[in-house]
Amino acid sequence: MPPGLRGSAGVRENLVVNTSGTSTAIKSDPVLIGAEDFARAAVVDEVGADFVGEHLGAQMDAERIATHLFVCSNPAYLGWNWAVVLVRAARGKVATVNDVVLMPGANALVAPAWVPWSERVQAGDLGVGDILPTPADDPRLVAGLTGEDELEGVASLAPLNPGQWELGLGRVRVLSPIGRDEATLRWHEGDTGPQSAMARNAALECGTCGFLLVMGGVVGQAFGICANELGAADGKVVSMSFGCGAHSEVLVEPPVEHAALAQPDETGDLGHS
Repeated sequence: MPPGLRGSAGVRENLVVNTSGTSTAIKSDPVLIGAEDFARAAVVDEVGADFVGEHLGAQMDAERIATHLFVCSNPAYLGWNWAVVLVRAARGKVATVNDVVLMPGANALVAPAWVPWSERVQAGDLGVGDILPTPADDPRLVAGLTGEDELEGVASLAPLNPGQWELGLGRVRVLSPIGRDEATLRWHEGDTGPQSAMARNAALECGTCGFLLVMGGVVGQAFGICANELGAADGKVVSMSFGCGAHSEVLVEPPVEHAALAQPDETGDLGHS
């Protein structure tokens, strides 16, 4: 496909870059540029006269190579053009057909640009039996500790440092600060975050709920796991500022006991205690 005509509804002057790095116009070839009827006959021979419209022009693509454009009148390809590439042999006096192709014009309906699968996958797309590889250079992960010998000196760390599991013992990679921050931001802004409709309408927060399972590490300062089977987020990571109506301290009010009403005696008068 001639690069000068890609996605174009008309014809522009084509340029070529010479070895000195400067752009110069390609010399026009009268034999090729003047071969409009020959080019039309070539595309008509391919698709039939009913689908070939007006001639949009011609341009030089390289020395002794030119392309003629014709409107595609097929109603299924509105805005597309027929491109007929003509060539001429050195010292030749006639044009020959190199290719006939259909190309989109400026207003043609074309498929969207291809996007790699790794960029198309969204949260919730993974199904039963699906495999989702993790890139080797995923910024959400960093190298973990893979052997006990790598734990030398860990025991001398302050008690507040992560344990062996968080350090990554036995795991090739562990969560990086980037991966942690992306996850916590997603949880904070999600359905179990403080801005969700459930949280905004709750009287109490998860941070004071007895059903909250505490998480370790830095993330545990802002998030926990709900362990209330009847809660809105059982088994899910919840923000300390999230809340629902199943908070442990939402207690059932004891029933109000009313004194028995006095009954009338045989004379019809109410008795008095």
